Amino acid sequence: QVQLVESGGGLAQPGRSLRLSCIASGFNFSTYYMTWVRQAPGKGPEWVSFIHTDGSTWYSDSVKGRFTISRDNAKNTLALQMNSLNDEDTAIYYCTRVVGVGWSGLDAWGQGTLVTVSS
Repeated sequence: QVQLVESGGGLAQPGRSLRLSCIASGFNFSTYYMTWVRQAPGKGPEWVSFIHTDGSTWYSDSVKGRFTISRDNAKNTLALQMNSLNDEDTAIYYCTRVVGVGWSGLDAWGQGTLVTVSS
């Protein structure tokens, strides 16, 4: 049974950092592309970052230079280091598994972890 469990969300002041983690189980983690997506209150889902099986990465323009995605295949863990947070980063963040192109290509989602950026 595929499971993705996120942690690390919470309240942060603007300019501060948070680190999200996602523990994967039930599948061969190292062989899948993984992503972080987020959904802000009242908005649709948004791509945040993507990591290939070879470790190559992609970031949305809104987080590029501030967020860093990483994976530890030995620990079946995906991480998202978020620096210089601003209020537009407030959202529920989801760890997802990629099996295809676009939103329909995300076949497994975690329960999400809430990040709130506020002074």
